[in-house]
Amino acid sequence: MRRKLASPLPQRNGLDPARLRLPAEGPWATIRDHLVERLPMVAPARIDEMLAGREIVGADGPVAPDAPFRPDSFVWFHRDLPDEVPVPFDVRVLHRDENIVVVDKPHFLATIPRGRHVLETALVRLRRELDLPLLSPAHRLDRVTAGLVLFVARRELRGAYQTMFRDRRVYKEYEAVAPVEPALDLPRTVRSRIVKERGIITAREVDGPPNSESRIELMERRDGLGRYRLLPRTGRTHQLRLHMSGLGVPILGDDFYPTLVETALDDFRRPLQLLATVLEFTDPVSGEPRRFETRSRLLAWTSYAEWAGVEHSAACPTA
Repeated sequence: MRRKLASPLPQRNGLDPARLRLPAEGPWATIRDHLVERLPMVAPARIDEMLAGREIVGADGPVAPDAPFRPDSFVWFHRDLPDEVPVPFDVRVLHRDENIVVVDKPHFLATIPRGRHVLETALVRLRRELDLPLLSPAHRLDRVTAGLVLFVARRELRGAYQTMFRDRRVYKEYEAVAPVEPALDLPRTVRSRIVKERGIITAREVDGPPNSESRIELMERRDGLGRYRLLPRTGRTHQLRLHMSGLGVPILGDDFYPTLVETALDDFRRPLQLLATVLEFTDPVSGEPRRFETRSRLLAWTSYAEWAGVEHSAACPTA
């Protein structure tokens, strides 16, 4: 197996540099010419600025502005960061040892860098705050979902923990607050086929063999609302949100299902009332049983008036 080349650039703001492999052949006279074509979203003037500032490097050092194209070589550089809305809620560390870190992620904070969310992500924050540059997530939560996320501290152990989630060897519980439908017979297991198309923000249920399964239980009810326990057997995109909506009890604060509603990124009111509450598994490294439970609570259940904005404050959306 070919060993991955180590980056000659250090992390910046908890982020690894981008790495590009140049093609085996092509019409470009210089590396600069190739980058202009390869990176159409970056202005040529910005590429020239980065080259002049020695910000683009190869295995032998900074790439000169007129450096000739070198087939099958690599270059590294740090991408310019998007303007981001600060997420005013903290990541709470629940457990840390030499192998793993388990945290309570707040609503509105993405797990990993993607699109418009880079620095304002749990991974980047934790890498900087804990001084763990090799930290990597074993799984993910949606940006709008709060609760437990497990990170791996050592590169050589990533596969062991990520495979555990992939192979469904982790017991997971979620809680949600949603309306109560008296005619709905619960508990029940929901199975459906979910598809998520690239470039479309929402997923959907379609006819065909099921590829998703969730158990839905109603734990408490009051004032027309219920506190539900959700037990996903699979991990399809937006699975729990789709299944709850399909039952006629969409989760409070869901801007996707059943109807897509555009919400500004700086609007932290009425967070989705979905919380990852339990992670339980046999540790693939030590062999010991592990169980982690969230310390957060869903605001619509502890104080519906505050969640709904009747008594809205700047408090964290999970108490």
